Amino acid sequence: MLYQTFSLLAQPRDRSQALPNILADCGLKAGQRIGAIGWKPFGPGDAGFGETTLDLPSFIADTLRTLAGDRGVIVNAANLLMNPADGLRAINEADQLAAFEFAATYSSQGLRNVLQVIEPGMTELQAARLMGINGLPQCCHPMLSAGRRAPYGLPSPRLDVIKRGDPITMAYGIQGSLNARAGFLVEDAAELPRGIRDYVEKLVAPYFCAVVDWYETVGIGVPGGALWQAVHERIGDPFFGVSLNPGHLVHIDEWMHSPVFSGSDIRLKSGMALQVDIIPATGTAYFTTNIEDGIALADEALREEIAARYPEAWRRIEARRAFMRDVLGIRLKPEVLPFSNIPAFLPPFWLSRNSAMAVARH
Repeated sequence: MLYQTFSLLAQPRDRSQALPNILADCGLKAGQRIGAIGWKPFGPGDAGFGETTLDLPSFIADTLRTLAGDRGVIVNAANLLMNPADGLRAINEADQLAAFEFAATYSSQGLRNVLQVIEPGMTELQAARLMGINGLPQCCHPMLSAGRRAPYGLPSPRLDVIKRGDPITMAYGIQGSLNARAGFLVEDAAELPRGIRDYVEKLVAPYFCAVVDWYETVGIGVPGGALWQAVHERIGDPFFGVSLNPGHLVHIDEWMHSPVFSGSDIRLKSGMALQVDIIPATGTAYFTTNIEDGIALADEALREEIAARYPEAWRRIEARRAFMRDVLGIRLKPEVLPFSNIPAFLPPFWLSRNSAMAVARH
């Protein structure tokens, strides 16, 4: 149905009925309970906003409320789609997971390209070109910044020259995926400022242990609160500054919702696509370290379907699981399917190309 009020400014408005008439013709009338889905549901933590709070343009919300009248009610029905336990977007079929794996292969390989080639003297824009941004639809703007802007995390690249010794961060997200990394553009700790030469011992090593615990905890039936606890037992100290959810659901939007929060009893299910997303914000010269990668949870039947219908994706998934097990020492449950081409690969020093964190098993 054409509704030209949605059109750009000054475009024609000559063929549409008024919005109240359109909605009435669709069957909306006084006295009904009408669900309106924008994007965001509201709840107890939203300072009084609740079921009747809508995140729709006021001209739509006002029209709906007028139609419903005093005997009707307009409610926010976004949880039908967005609820992290059973929303329609929280559980994915094999086809959707295959699409997400395809996206993650490109976005993660983009970061891998940067890690393999970046050099001091490049501009941020030159380094970002190494990501190979190729026209696949993005879920957020590309991010790469070094030096004084790096602690903000979110800036897009510009013509600033990247210098040896700079802190640096980057992220690339295609619909269905996002990957991120952060570190220092040095070869070893001796190139860091004297006061932070214990960067690996103080920040990176405990962070990596938290990520390992996350990966070894996640699985079907695991409550989201267990992931939160696994991370905060390792890096809950205020120094690490971990305040956001350490993990969330992924869809065509980078952050769909999250079952991962303190005390969460939401149990993870087969078909969920999740992102390990643990961001230290130290606010100190230690800067940060970062792994953001996607996985899916798939029971045996779903794994068999993916393997049969998407054999190339399945070969990549198996290779990533083997890398995490044999090289990094991370033990995944059978239902955990890594989607990143750099799964849990964390190089603290970006000019030491083949050095990354790994588990020392005794």
